[in-house]
Amino acid sequence: MDKKMSNQSTVTEFLLMGFYDTRELQIFHFMVFLGIYLAAVVGNFLIIVIIAVSNHLHTPMYYFLTNLSILDFSTVSVTLPKSMANFLLNTTAISYSGCVAQVFFFHVFCAADLALLTVMAYDRYIAICKPLHYKTIMKGTTCICMVTSAWLSCIPYSALHTANIFHLSFCKSNIIDQFFCEVPQLLKLSCSDSYFNEVGVLAFSFLLVVICFAFISMSYIQIFTVVLKIPVKEKQHKVFSTCIPHLIVVSLFVSTGSFAYLKPVSNSPSALDLTASLLYSVLPPVINPVIYTMRNNDIKAISFVLLVTSTSFSTNR
Repeated sequence: MDKKMSNQSTVTEFLLMGFYDTRELQIFHFMVFLGIYLAAVVGNFLIIVIIAVSNHLHTPMYYFLTNLSILDFSTVSVTLPKSMANFLLNTTAISYSGCVAQVFFFHVFCAADLALLTVMAYDRYIAICKPLHYKTIMKGTTCICMVTSAWLSCIPYSALHTANIFHLSFCKSNIIDQFFCEVPQLLKLSCSDSYFNEVGVLAFSFLLVVICFAFISMSYIQIFTVVLKIPVKEKQHKVFSTCIPHLIVVSLFVSTGSFAYLKPVSNSPSALDLTASLLYSVLPPVINPVIYTMRNNDIKAISFVLLVTSTSFSTNR
């Protein structure tokens, strides 16, 4: 069926054609996405549980990490379940309202993710560069206010983003060459004169990303300046073990997301577009638990204790 539409047509659904292929490949894609989704859910859930059951991890840094895990789980839950359902049901359709919901929640969680990563950089800066004032500055109420602000401030931002997108007229087609409703792909379908309003919002968004990344970078420049002056190598290693994972996560998230939104969108289905979208929307939630677990001695120690305890319990039964 031809999905080209006239200017008077009203879009009631979109077709997610990113991974549309033979039935055998759809089943294969379902299995791959299911594995990725379970890895993201289990990994982030384990971090939340480990921090919750360990009293000595009830600190601001791990409080922020818990919220980051919740955000990562939420982000991947916006896109992958719908794709997996489509693979199973041999369909590509997503309703107009479903697409609106995907755009809104995806941008809420991604923006909150970046805001929280910025807060975490500030927490590390205070802890390492101003250790005597850390408990005074990073009080429990202050941490709660920071996290709440990171979550709530992203709602009006995402609402503006979503309203701008779906105020456009989609008259060129309703085919999205992606596995979820991605903004660059939706802009490609627009023939509205208000197209440039959303381009302006995207430019403003990119400015915010640059500001956050600059703040994070300056924080870590000062942190590493202080750390390299520490004479004891063991203390240096401990500081690096908590800071480097965060820096890797920030760099991965910002670089892949910026690349996906700044590169020109292909007029035809493109493997590059799909790869870029997978890198910023799916990879960070999956790999963040691995990065934080592998580089963080506290989490590794607690994970080992829990593993030994669960093994002993199973053996005794």
